[in-house]
Amino acid sequence: MATSFRNRMIFIFFLIIIVPFLLFAYYSHIKSIEGISNTNTKMTMGYLLQAKKSFELYLYKLNDQVNDLIGNKQLQDLLVKEPTDAAAEETFAVNMLAFLYQNTPAIDAFRVKIYPIRPADYPSYLSTIGESIQIEERYWFQRSRATISPSWYLSMPRQGAYEKPLLSYVKRFTGLYDRRPRGIIATDLSEDYLARYFSPSAQLKNQKMLLLNEDGMIYYDSSANEWTGQKFPSPSYIKFVASADQGSQAVTIDGQTYLATYVKLDSQPWAMASLTPLQELTGTIDEINRMLVIFLILYLICCIGVIFYITSRYTQPIAHLVRLMRRLETDNMQDLIPKSSRQDEIGWLYSGVSNMVKQIEGLVEEASLAERKKKVLEFQVLSHQINPHFLYNTLESIRWKAENHGRSDISEMVSALGNLLRLSLNQGKENTTLRREIEQVKAYVMIEQARMGQQVRILYSFDEELLDLPFLRLLLQPLVENAIQHSVRDDFQKGKIIISAKREEQDIIISIADNGKGIPASVVEELQKEHTPGSSVAPGVRRGVGLRNVNERLKIYFGESYQLMIETAPGAGTTITLKHPVLQDGEELNAR
Repeated sequence: MATSFRNRMIFIFFLIIIVPFLLFAYYSHIKSIEGISNTNTKMTMGYLLQAKKSFELYLYKLNDQVNDLIGNKQLQDLLVKEPTDAAAEETFAVNMLAFLYQNTPAIDAFRVKIYPIRPADYPSYLSTIGESIQIEERYWFQRSRATISPSWYLSMPRQGAYEKPLLSYVKRFTGLYDRRPRGIIATDLSEDYLARYFSPSAQLKNQKMLLLNEDGMIYYDSSANEWTGQKFPSPSYIKFVASADQGSQAVTIDGQTYLATYVKLDSQPWAMASLTPLQELTGTIDEINRMLVIFLILYLICCIGVIFYITSRYTQPIAHLVRLMRRLETDNMQDLIPKSSRQDEIGWLYSGVSNMVKQIEGLVEEASLAERKKKVLEFQVLSHQINPHFLYNTLESIRWKAENHGRSDISEMVSALGNLLRLSLNQGKENTTLRREIEQVKAYVMIEQARMGQQVRILYSFDEELLDLPFLRLLLQPLVENAIQHSVRDDFQKGKIIISAKREEQDIIISIADNGKGIPASVVEELQKEHTPGSSVAPGVRRGVGLRNVNERLKIYFGESYQLMIETAPGAGTTITLKHPVLQDGEELNAR
């Protein structure tokens, strides 16, 4: 018992002290990270929006510069027609290179290349700019030649002469007046150019800036092009980026969690993203968490010490008292009365148990005396039960003699009286069946007819399945007696009584209707006032006693909702409705 109580004390301490402490610490940790994340998101979002604005301004400017170059009349004239021989092609190469040398410095890009629409006709020129005529077979060239829309392509080091990735802006251009395709211009942007707009903030350590296309391909990675040319490592984040114009979400890559913030560009289907390691943001919080764990361990040790103190000081004496109480169940009480000299609650408990033991001894003696008295009363009850049986046997003897002397009317009356007595006794039980109640009513009616010398017209209408249901005894006979005595007795020729029974859900509804003169209003009022607080019934009133008896028994056994309902009017007869619950076989009746 002591161990069980100690475990409960530990559990209670853990529940009301340590658990709330842990929940508060966890809540503080979550809110701290949330606050830092929100602050970082706002700061990063502002930085990205500014970078987006600058980068898109640069793209607009770059497009204008490329268009100015395309509209140069000298370039248009160089590409107006293809060279007819090798000499003409070499002249074209010299002129084109001179043109590029003079005009491309005006374009803010790493380098600019112009390709004729049919590269196979310009082998010398392509060789001079470091390309071959096989460039025509490359995907980006074929796609650019087939569409008028400009495109962006990423070239990795293994695919070009430049040792680092290049992001190329490729655009097909036509003649100024005839709209015939003239050539393709490719403007290459190196990481040095992109870094001007994608440099990580100095305030955030290990921040990574990325440029993503609509498919999640990384065009630029500020961390030495670590992920350039690859798909973003988190497919779920790619879907997240596609869902809105800007947003922020925690994403885990290779076991490390980043706070990833992005904004989409307006001019291109790209997104600028910033990845900041969450550990860099929550480093101070982790240190606080370590201190919190140390404090929690010390706090737990103190709690355990308090628990052991309470256990030794309070639970052990209680356990000792419990052991004494268990021994009191079988041993002599006088020898095991608990004693304690303590003046606190434990001492009061010992004193209370001692007084209780003494009181129990007195109650045991009283119970023993009451048991002896009960035996005497049971003997007296058995003796008194002889009288009703003696009376019943005597009536049977009278009936037998009346039959021997040919007095069948006396025999039938005595037989009915015997049945009435037998059914009324019901072996001392309160519950009978509806069938036996009806038999008792019929026996009573037979006695009344013999006594008054008049035929009582009474009709019975019952559902057969209701007859064997349990029923509280002596309910119907007083109501039928009331109908005979106060309604149909004045005119037996016209008087009529109808008794019917039916089932409604879990209740038996019994109706006793007559066509007599009705019950006086005073009797109905007295019946209604019988249990009204502060009401009183005039002394000497006897009419309605049977009704009140039945009504009170129904309310005592089944509650207020089961009292009699009386419909009566002078000269219009009376209908009394009795509601009785459907009981299960063997269910005993107990007063409420």
